[in-house]
Amino acid sequence: MSSSLFEIVELPDGCIGLRRAGDDDSEPLVTIKFSSEAESYLNDARFEVVKAMIEAGLETVGELAEQDYTAFELESEQRTLH
Repeated sequence: MSSSLFEIVELPDGCIGLRRAGDDDSEPLVTIKFSSEAESYLNDARFEVVKAMIEAGLETVGELAEQDYTAFELESEQRTLH
C-alpha cells in the first residue's frame, strides 16, 4: 500500500469507511458497521472508536511486517553456504 493520505468517512449505507483521501469513487479499504445498540451507546464518539480501531489495526500490521522481515533475515542467514 502506498504512503498516501487516508480519510475516515461515513458511507451512504451508514457504515464508516477508510479510503484514500480524494478517492470518492473507489471501494473503501475497510468498512466498520456498528449495531443499532452500539450506535445508540456511542453516539458521536463512534468516529473516535473507529479511529482507535484503525490505528490498532495499522500498528498490528506494522508489527507483523516487522516479524516477517526478521523471519526472512533469519531464513536467509541459515541458507548461506560457505
